[in-house]
Amino acid sequence: MIVLMLMTVVLLAGLCVLAYTLAVYALPFMLGVEAARWAYASGSGLIGAGLVGLIAGAVAYGLLIVLFMAVRPPILRLAVALVFAAPAAVAGYALIHGLAREAVPSEVWRMIFCLIGAGVTGLSALMRLVATAAPIHRR
Repeated sequence: MIVLMLMTVVLLAGLCVLAYTLAVYALPFMLGVEAARWAYASGSGLIGAGLVGLIAGAVAYGLLIVLFMAVRPPILRLAVALVFAAPAAVAGYALIHGLAREAVPSEVWRMIFCLIGAGVTGLSALMRLVATAAPIHRR
């Protein structure tokens, strides 16, 4: 019985990490999902649709990184960063709202927790974009 409870806690923690990771990469993930849905609807089958979705998500993420690295004016860099971080913040808000809907009875505290979750997820997405796009300087 104890092993089953520990396994439940570990699996729940793994699902939370997966949900947070998908929230951070919300834009490339959703572009990949939509490309896979389109490919499946056009008759490519499950494997073909999965490959199309995987490639589309990777290309979208790579394009965002290349744009962030290539654009020099700060206002354009901010626009690219917001295109990446805004869907992540919305996904973080929705994730926390789904978790807190049953656990937090107060609407005000639920909104506070959701806004904190959105901010943390959006900032995490922004930091991951900046860290990935930052050149490595060797001496």
